[in-house]
Amino acid sequence: MPVKTQTAIAELAHRHKSAGGLGLQVLNMIGGRAENLLERLPNPVKLGLESATERALTVALHAAKQSRGVLPDQKGWLNTAVTTAMGAVGGAGGLPTALAELPVTTTVLLRAIQGIAAEYDFDPNDPEVLADCMTVFASAGPLEDDDGANMAFLTTRVTLTGTAVHGIMKSVAPRLATVMGQKLAAQTVPILGAAAGAATNYAFTSYYQEMAHVHFGLRRLALETSQSETLLVEELKRALKNLENA
Repeated sequence: MPVKTQTAIAELAHRHKSAGGLGLQVLNMIGGRAENLLERLPNPVKLGLESATERALTVALHAAKQSRGVLPDQKGWLNTAVTTAMGAVGGAGGLPTALAELPVTTTVLLRAIQGIAAEYDFDPNDPEVLADCMTVFASAGPLEDDDGANMAFLTTRVTLTGTAVHGIMKSVAPRLATVMGQKLAAQTVPILGAAAGAATNYAFTSYYQEMAHVHFGLRRLALETSQSETLLVEELKRALKNLENA
């Protein structure tokens, strides 16, 4: 493999590795483990997570589409600042405000992912690129230490046209519902309130932006080198393993 390609893969591996680092800091802050966070939520909330996430995705998709012609893509740090502030408000008011904040944060995250797609010269208004943007939400999330799930979304290809919108939401929603349930539980920790909400949203926004860079960076690399994305994902896995062993 050419040195230039290896260098690009190494850079994407560093992004992938750093994506979850802030999530671990949040878990340390709230004194919990990712797999136990959902148990902190009331049963009605847990049972309604998937439908709430699907509604949030619907709102996000519509709002992102409407806003693209009015509001330009923002820098990553600004997206992070906005969602961090929203997380503080959501956490300060407890679970009700955190639930109300969910679709707004999801919209900002989707717009941020679309902006990163544009950075790699992909048209966010193209249905297939929009599908790619949505599949970034299918990654494991910042509070999970699961490289397998984090890699799976990289090779997922779907076509988002017309009636298929509902289909992709159905496929993404279960994975994202678990992740957003963890977010809600983390940002509504008693006593910490606004601080936990701000830290959680900061970690989530940083994570999804980094994952978008990995996703679209690999897409662009595949086009420029004429190599299969599957092969490049395998190279990324090796690069990550090298980082872990270094």
